[in-house]
Amino acid sequence: MERSSRDRLSVDLRGLKAPLLARAQAQRLTPSAFIRGMLAAQLGPPQDAASHPTSTSPTRVRASRVRLSLRMGAAEARRIHEGARRSGVSVGDYLSGLAAGVPVFTDGGTRQAHVGALMASTAELATLSRHLHRLATLLASGNVEAARPYRAMLASLNADVRRHLALASTVLADLQPRRGTAQPADVWAR
Repeated sequence: MERSSRDRLSVDLRGLKAPLLARAQAQRLTPSAFIRGMLAAQLGPPQDAASHPTSTSPTRVRASRVRLSLRMGAAEARRIHEGARRSGVSVGDYLSGLAAGVPVFTDGGTRQAHVGALMASTAELATLSRHLHRLATLLASGNVEAARPYRAMLASLNADVRRHLALASTVLADLQPRRGTAQPADVWAR
């Protein structure tokens, strides 16, 4: 197994987590940066300091996102990574979407496929709009013969617009959390 370039150690804080988090937050540091600072003050610099680059500015707390560590079997982790890759989102966004019950993830679809279908339908609607503008121009100028080829388009206009609206509402609904579930912060507004 390949060794990580980062040194890690898990510690059972036995009730010290809350005061640790409060102190780190008060100093506007991540818990890891706070603990590294405390350890460095107690232990001094590492013997091979050149192999452990340090930052001159402490790591700041990012309030909008937090790290979540999960323990699971390798097969489950592969499925989650594959689902996130297939959906075109980060693992965190994928898991929060699953937890929120976003249908595009819970039903096995992909965000890109839904958005792609909506974009294609919107492009067709834009073409339809150009044809309608051309037809209106021809009719306004009294050129009825040149306007006749647009007759078939007018016959299917209602069905085409309704089909686009149905697709758009389905895609938008499938990209939102189901009612009654917790919504992940700003993930689906992108």
